[in-house]
Amino acid sequence: MRQLLPTALLDAIDELGKLPGVGARTAERYAYFLLKSNVKTTTDLAQVLSKLHEGIKTCPVTFALISSDQDISPLYADSDRDKQLVAVVEEPLDIVALERTGQFNGTYHVLGGAISPIDGIGPEQLHIPELLERIKTDDIQELIIATNASVEGESTALFLQRLIQEAGLTVKLTRLARGIPVGVDLEYADQITLGHALDGRRTISS
Repeated sequence: MRQLLPTALLDAIDELGKLPGVGARTAERYAYFLLKSNVKTTTDLAQVLSKLHEGIKTCPVTFALISSDQDISPLYADSDRDKQLVAVVEEPLDIVALERTGQFNGTYHVLGGAISPIDGIGPEQLHIPELLERIKTDDIQELIIATNASVEGESTALFLQRLIQEAGLTVKLTRLARGIPVGVDLEYADQITLGHALDGRRTISS
């Protein structure tokens, strides 16, 4: 069947198919949509993608994504932000999720992933030494470990807790509260979520 399509279209399908969550059929639809679109649409997309790497870098302190013309994360540079309150997240886009709540006034530290031996990711691949240094230099009072509610996220949280305790650093460690999302039946909740829901149970006033 591949020989029935032009090489340029096949190449586009192959590249789009490399995106996470995009299967063969979805890649075909995306490629065909771009083909049918105005030439300007595909040209603009190509130009934006070509500038993606050169226009972005990571903050040397927080490891959040920043524009290439910035020296440091705007959130970290903001004098109204509490530098003694830090949320530790796995990936840069996790910052966006927390910022949308409008309820956090601290700063962030991006680990760059989570410990996952099966994927070959160990503590040495993460920005953990820089976090330990920030605890001292910024005199961090509270560290919110906001890793994902996954096996890897939990392992990373426990590793950080143990490492900080062994280093003798005096900082309050907290974890994001977890529970069963609204609208989800108990039978469909995963084991980790149920465990956190039990740990975080509260008294119902009579």
